[in-house]
Amino acid sequence: MIRVLICDDHLIVRQGIKQILADADDIVLAGEAEDGPQALQRVRLGGIDVVLMDIAMPYRDGLDVLRQLKSEFPKVPVLMLSTYPDKQYAVRSLKLGAAGYLNKSADSQQMTSAIRKVAAGGLFITPTVAEHLASSIGAGQAKAVEAPLHERLSHREYQVFRLLATGRTVSEIAEQLVLSSNTVSTYRARVLEKTGARNDVELALYAVRVDVMPV
Repeated sequence: MIRVLICDDHLIVRQGIKQILADADDIVLAGEAEDGPQALQRVRLGGIDVVLMDIAMPYRDGLDVLRQLKSEFPKVPVLMLSTYPDKQYAVRSLKLGAAGYLNKSADSQQMTSAIRKVAAGGLFITPTVAEHLASSIGAGQAKAVEAPLHERLSHREYQVFRLLATGRTVSEIAEQLVLSSNTVSTYRARVLEKTGARNDVELALYAVRVDVMPV
């Protein structure tokens, strides 16, 4: 049996996924988590074969939890789930070590197939995600200069960028990401420099213009 941990802050989503798992003979629910810290705590208890991780998680977002999980449990496959367009997070997720990326609009058969594939050690990517990944890899250094400005951000800078775009203050971001305010201020300065924005208002307008979904 494939033991799955569902990590999503929406009860109705977890219930829907549980129903999908219940209809599969070889997959069993091993636990649930409503936020990032809960997800980490549950995996540390053991007995998890696959983690289904929502990207938009409270306290610590899914990408941050993914990075932590791959550091502590490199052999536990993490399948990222999202309602956001694939182009925004698929490549980032895979580069951080995700075993696959699946949009929540996927049907039940696709989800169970994805779980089975990553549980067996494979990589699950849809044709759309594969296209984005190939484009990212094939772009090379020459095209990197022409890439959207926000794609130059590091993982942590990207987190701060998304949170700033929602109007959160430095102190609020520091609390959510469990960082010092000084550290967040440093990331904010780097984000402004790399995106060319002069302040948080311009940064929010930039996020809207490039269609980056907020947290």
